[in-house]
Amino acid sequence: MAMKVKLAKSFFDITREEYLAPGHTACPACGALLTARLVLKAAGPDVIVVNPTGCLEVTTTIYPYTAWGVPYIHVAFENAGAVASGIEAAIKSLNKNGSLKRNTKVLVIAGDGGTYDIGLQALSGMLERGHGVLYVLYDNEAYMNTGIQRSGGTPKFARTTTMPAGTVIRGKIEKKKDIMSIVMAHHIPYAATANVAFPIDLVNKVRKALSYLNEGPAFIHVLAPCPPGWGFSDEKMIEIARLATETGYFPLYEWDRDRLIINPPSDMYMDKRLRKSLREFVKAQSRWSHVTDEEIKGLEKDIDDFLNYLWRLSMGSGVPTPYA
Repeated sequence: MAMKVKLAKSFFDITREEYLAPGHTACPACGALLTARLVLKAAGPDVIVVNPTGCLEVTTTIYPYTAWGVPYIHVAFENAGAVASGIEAAIKSLNKNGSLKRNTKVLVIAGDGGTYDIGLQALSGMLERGHGVLYVLYDNEAYMNTGIQRSGGTPKFARTTTMPAGTVIRGKIEKKKDIMSIVMAHHIPYAATANVAFPIDLVNKVRKALSYLNEGPAFIHVLAPCPPGWGFSDEKMIEIARLATETGYFPLYEWDRDRLIINPPSDMYMDKRLRKSLREFVKAQSRWSHVTDEEIKGLEKDIDDFLNYLWRLSMGSGVPTPYA
């Protein structure tokens, strides 16, 4: 069973200790760095971080320096889930034979390229085998480290260097991959979405996820905006991130033992009348500067459909079938 978790109610309930040091080379308003900083504050020092290639790795491990204040291993794009599985199994074995007497937790912190695409097979294997690992996806919605190429996490119509916007091709032509539904299909104990604009919610979800690791893996999908990749000024990062949830573009919810729970404030935004204008969110970013009003209506329809899908899942979760 999951351990009892003390949830934070304010910033005073979050440690002032820093496990990710200043002096890294990330952009001033990097969503990925803020994600890692908050995750480590929630997890504490007794962790091992597995980090595949990506923005977070190249900005925090410039040889011969490191910004990490906890044990850290850099791995290839495609194998974070496999490496984390091996570390978790080794810790379990060492505890079993008595040579280790501490329950060090294993965290993966990976970007969308290493999760949606290149690392998906290893992630799926880790989830299916039931390793007690917390996998945190920081989603900046493209391969930002190598020059803003599209990934499976890039949203529809967004302009990238590999999917430019013109009169024929309107940026990325496919919808963003629904990674949470893929993860939920593995029936792991806990999965959740979070947003750097809602740090208390993010910290609490990390704490809850860690409490489930004795039952199996956990997964947290964090929206981590990238100012240069999305096309907005640094000081607007939190504002843009908050709009993502307030418009329904990135809802906050949990998958808790096969029950879907829509979290505040997203529960309120199930009512379309209460959402902020998607146009306000889209037009604040240059990656969508070419998008027409008609195309924005199409994006709104996609959001409506997805939120209705989540609502149906939440209403049906935990309700036994009459034919059981």
